[in-house]
Amino acid sequence: MESGRQYDLLVVGGGINGVGIARDAAGRGLSVLLCEQHDLAAHTSSASTKLIHGGLRYLEYGEFKLVRKALQERETLLRAAPHIIRPLRFVMPHMPLLRPAWLIRAGLFLYDHLARRELLPGSRGIDLRQHPAGAPLSNVFKRGFVYSDGWVDDARLVVLNALDAHERGATLLTRTQLVSATRSNGTWHARLKRTDGEAFDVHASAMVNAAGPWVSALSHQALGRDTQHSVRLVKGSHIVTPRLFRHDHAYIFQNPDKRIVFAIPYEHDYTLIGTTDLEYHGDPAQVSITAEETRYLCESINRYFKVPLTPAEVCWSYAGVRPLLGDEMAGEPSALTRDYQLELDALPGAAPLLSVFGGKITTFRKLAEEALDQLCHTLQRPLPAWTAHAPLPGGDIAPTGFERFATHFQQQFAWLPLSLTRRYAHAYGTRAVQVIGQAESIEGLGQAFAPGLYEAELRYLRDTEWACCAQDVLWRRSKLGLHALAAGTLEPLSRAIDAWFAQTTRTTPQKPAPYTGGEP
Repeated sequence: MESGRQYDLLVVGGGINGVGIARDAAGRGLSVLLCEQHDLAAHTSSASTKLIHGGLRYLEYGEFKLVRKALQERETLLRAAPHIIRPLRFVMPHMPLLRPAWLIRAGLFLYDHLARRELLPGSRGIDLRQHPAGAPLSNVFKRGFVYSDGWVDDARLVVLNALDAHERGATLLTRTQLVSATRSNGTWHARLKRTDGEAFDVHASAMVNAAGPWVSALSHQALGRDTQHSVRLVKGSHIVTPRLFRHDHAYIFQNPDKRIVFAIPYEHDYTLIGTTDLEYHGDPAQVSITAEETRYLCESINRYFKVPLTPAEVCWSYAGVRPLLGDEMAGEPSALTRDYQLELDALPGAAPLLSVFGGKITTFRKLAEEALDQLCHTLQRPLPAWTAHAPLPGGDIAPTGFERFATHFQQQFAWLPLSLTRRYAHAYGTRAVQVIGQAESIEGLGQAFAPGLYEAELRYLRDTEWACCAQDVLWRRSKLGLHALAAGTLEPLSRAIDAWFAQTTRTTPQKPAPYTGGEP
């Protein structure tokens, strides 16, 4: 990294909002540097419920504008990344004592019609005594409702935005912290430091504070700035259990405390259950689930399923801190808005600072677009928006054509096990050919570290996706860690991968190879 280099934009934060802003800015022709103190998606952006959704329950709080915006973005993102984002049908069993059926029907009608919907089927009522989703449920549930939303591999969504930003000219530095920044003569002068202790200076015409849970701390400590807005830190925890049902629908369960809990098919063999909403006051990097939260999620499930779930059956859990837009009048954390606020500090003659407060994964692209519209106006660089119709890397597939693409890909690499071609197709889309490289057999993929994990993929993740260690590979670039945990091989696998990274050197990424397996 060349110390003293000048950029148009310095983005601080490698979560979904930061990489989305970096991608949009690079695509508009700005020179961009993004720094992230840990790995991409190391915290909040890999600890979500994995949904691209409008937020059905936000209608109860009158958040019609937010829900409409999120529903519009749901459609846009399904088109942009059909390999990592897919439609998912949700079943809501009706519990009359919580919400009357007419209220649910009215909410679902609004949900279907607040925004134009082309890719997803609408909602309808179902007889749970006849529908496959009724089989695991207690016999007291006779009727329910089904509606559509989307599932997303959240950490890969972050990486793909970062990759697109990089390929459009942005520089991304992970494991690099902003130590301090001052502005003078219309320029930000920033001091950055790597985890190895190396420090260097860069300069930028504008800066974005997209530090998520650290947005306020960064403003006060590193930038010496006060902000008009703030965030309330809310912990959301999830548990993962062996698969609780065999159909492909997800559930949305209502609770007596007016919260909802999802139960979602996950990684073929598991069920993902979440989330909680608890005020959090600790270090966002050290968040973890509590035994009480685990019991709460199990009890929420047990109100509905025939076979009770116990905490002893939980095979993995995770927690994240959501930096929700501060509102002291909102009361309970679950009532806090999931909308965002962009705060632009742009005094005459001073380099602008844009800080991001709040937001949710579904609206990241729109947030980035609005951020760049403001910055380009302030910088007097009238550069047009472009991301609304642009696929993410590997996503140049028809929105409803993933199965056709996957079939072509499997035929092209028939020597690969079907389970591996499916995982590659979902994780990398049309970029999967880069993972395989010149290999023409399983042996050509190099050392096998675990079932379905070969050296060729590690090289790709190291050279192209900023992976530096086993944690990056097993828990963010993939969820192979969950399968290794279940098999009792996680610790030796992690040691072997870390040893491989220590012994190898990152190479310069090659230009993307074209997809040749037939029309996606």
